[in-house]
Amino acid sequence: MPPILWRRVIILLLGLAPFAWISYATVTQQLGADPAKTIVLFTGEWTIYSLFFTLSVSPLVRFLKWRWLMPHRRMLGLFALFYALCHLFSYLVFILGLDMSRFFSELAKRPYITAGAPAILILIALGVTSTQGMMRRLGKNWQRLHKFVYLALFLGWIHVLWQVRSSYFDAVLYGVITAALLGIRAYWRWQQLQKRRAKAAMMNKSHT
Repeated sequence: MPPILWRRVIILLLGLAPFAWISYATVTQQLGADPAKTIVLFTGEWTIYSLFFTLSVSPLVRFLKWRWLMPHRRMLGLFALFYALCHLFSYLVFILGLDMSRFFSELAKRPYITAGAPAILILIALGVTSTQGMMRRLGKNWQRLHKFVYLALFLGWIHVLWQVRSSYFDAVLYGVITAALLGIRAYWRWQQLQKRRAKAAMMNKSHT
């Protein structure tokens, strides 16, 4: 089996391991006094972890030359979508009992849900358009669309922050990681703009 296939199998197994664990713990009743809340929190945590893994690929490739990671970025992104959907469905089923009228009431009443809902919609849109066929159809718009993953990560962090009731440790830690992943991309963008301006200035001088 080629190395890339082995890596895909390993990533698939590692990506599904948290889901397998929470499923086993649910069946064997190991989730404590409030299993519904535990499932919702667990799947939410793995959504943001998966986003961290996905957005860490480009820095690792750029700084450590781990180019072997690039073909697996899409799979990591799809795991973010997978856990986001698990998070949403577990909330709808275990917390709300599939009462959609209550869901829309909660959406308007609780700011953290208002922040989390568009993040999931973004991930759904990115998952649907992640195929090679959609890349060809969308052309340059594909890259523009998939940059919304940065907004999804930021909204995911806000979703966590606005739920804090006691300890801010997780929210601060996630905020630091989010700031690092988004900040480095802002710096790269700034470098690109500087290079373009320098090139434009050189071209202007050559024409005068």
